[in-house]
Amino acid sequence: MSSEVNSISQLKKLLDVGCKIEKIQPPVMASDAEVNIAIVTVACPDGANQTIKAYREEAVALREFIRANIYNSYK
Repeated sequence: MSSEVNSISQLKKLLDVGCKIEKIQPPVMASDAEVNIAIVTVACPDGANQTIKAYREEAVALREFIRANIYNSYK
């Protein structure tokens, strides 16, 4: 897997332009043992909603990125 997975890059770009995380499925604090998919819904200032989907190892990496960098301001 690359040093930064595609879903994390996509999320960073959206956050950089002022978008905010609206919903994370499954919730970030759920166990990663059962996670094969992560879905992040992002609301942007222009009114558009974006959905980022990550599967398997990428889902775990995306959830870890959110926990480490974003979760405290999200909850």
